[in-house]
Amino acid sequence: MVAGEPVPHEAAAHEAVAEEAAGRETEDGARAAPEPSEPAEPSEPAVPSEPAVPSEPAVPSEPAVRAPAVRPFLLTAGRVSGSGAAPPLPVETQIVATPDGLSALRSLAFERRDIVAACRRPQSVAELAARLRLHLNVVRVLAEDLCAAGHLAVHVPDAGTVHDISVLRRVIDGLRAVPDSRGSLRDSG
Repeated sequence: MVAGEPVPHEAAAHEAVAEEAAGRETEDGARAAPEPSEPAEPSEPAVPSEPAVPSEPAVPSEPAVRAPAVRPFLLTAGRVSGSGAAPPLPVETQIVATPDGLSALRSLAFERRDIVAACRRPQSVAELAARLRLHLNVVRVLAEDLCAAGHLAVHVPDAGTVHDISVLRRVIDGLRAVPDSRGSLRDSG
């Protein structure tokens, strides 16, 4: 017996049902209508429990965001950022592709290739994760791997710059200068 093949008594039962439903062949090869069986007793009329018209439109107003097809832990082989000797890359770390990385672009696979290709110009780890729609920690782990292989150069900002109040003030002022969705500037308070 082969897997997926019906059991002999089941096959005969299926064949009998199919013949009865399709009618039987007459002597001249035509199909005769199935023999009428006793009429079924009338059952209760079907009452729809829900209205026939759907309450929501068939076409969504906004496209649904598709979940990634591959889980993050599969992309990183279960590793987490900073699991090696070096601490995890801060989100503001600037990364850029090296000439070796750009020349090896065709030999890199999937997300690694996308990261190196996107890093032709310097950008932060956070920007890269958002642009590629990858989890931040996936980008951190893969960037660490690509840096170790010589495909990316990493530029970590000076620790003093991050805590410099003048830098923070310029960032806040720059954000306030960006108009909102209505085109008006944010309040300064």
